[in-house]
Amino acid sequence: MTQPTENNELEETFESALSRYGMQLDEPLAGDLRRYAELMWKFNEQLNLTRHTTWDLYVGRDLRDCLQLAHLVQPGEVVLDLGSGNGVPGIPLAILRPDVEVSLAESVGKRAKVLDELVTELNLSVPVYASRGEHLLEDFRFSTIVSRAVGSLMKFCKWVEPHSESFDRLLLIKGPKWVEERAEARHHGILKSFDLRVLASYPLGVPGADEAGSGEGDLVARERGDEVLADDDDLSDLQGQGVILQLSRKGRFA
Repeated sequence: MTQPTENNELEETFESALSRYGMQLDEPLAGDLRRYAELMWKFNEQLNLTRHTTWDLYVGRDLRDCLQLAHLVQPGEVVLDLGSGNGVPGIPLAILRPDVEVSLAESVGKRAKVLDELVTELNLSVPVYASRGEHLLEDFRFSTIVSRAVGSLMKFCKWVEPHSESFDRLLLIKGPKWVEERAEARHHGILKSFDLRVLASYPLGVPGADEAGSGEGDLVARERGDEVLADDDDLSDLQGQGVILQLSRKGRFA
């Protein structure tokens, strides 16, 4: 199934899913984000891009993560979405933040071609590179690399560490298992070259009535401040939360 059907979520709409998850988006943002999902589902009939083929999954998972990420990127940043896959988070970020330069890197040629068609249909000025992100970092420099569901924290650090001079920071969208990933990376000494911060945390699933957002794209996110995580930090309040992690070279943002 690639598009909502008459039996899917009782004819749920994009607008009803936004309301249930406590998100408020004005036009033309809402229309552009709706159009992106519709185009993605259309291409999904030819190439497996996503399993999030209902408005509930698109809003509650894809858009939720992208809205939180959009708050953490500064105007004028040059951003690379590494391992873009179906375009999340890079394409929604480009829609939400036209003041940011976004590029997509996707090593699978067929997917990269679809991504290029998507950004063209959406009239977005977003370059698409059919290349592994590490290879791009040999020739380009980015202020921020963003990524979601590409690999574990340890694997990601190994991929980018040889090119740490080619970016200022990584912003990684992670689910609850990031705590175990951090422990694995620490055990293998991978984090010695990096400072790790939790920039934001937010609930997963449908928010309760007392958690509904109150502003454009608001979804009860908690900004965590700018402190580097220490080995003995208590992370119990982050159990079951989605997070956005910042990784940067040791001392880069001291």
